[in-house]
Amino acid sequence: MASIREIADTLKEIAAPGMKPKAIRSAIRERNPEASKKEIVRAAFYAVTEASAASDGATAELHDFVLAERIAEDNLDVVLKVSKRKKKKRSSDALERSPAH
Repeated sequence: MASIREIADTLKEIAAPGMKPKAIRSAIRERNPEASKKEIVRAAFYAVTEASAASDGATAELHDFVLAERIAEDNLDVVLKVSKRKKKKRSSDALERSPAH
């Protein structure tokens, strides 16, 4: 099993501007097939915080990846509620349904 530091080093090597999160995960799993999504995200956080050796483009790309993955993880627990409002009747509908005087 690769350590977070090893995965972070790999992330620094492969991250390039414009890479999608899915492509980053796939590239990491090619080199570290046993790495979980959670480990990859943690390694990306580590790479961003220890970014003194990384190039600016790679750091920005890792930052975007980390944020996208973190937001996706956080939103798994969110349950959307559907509003059950009744539709308001239009005045013309009310007139048609009311009995004639």
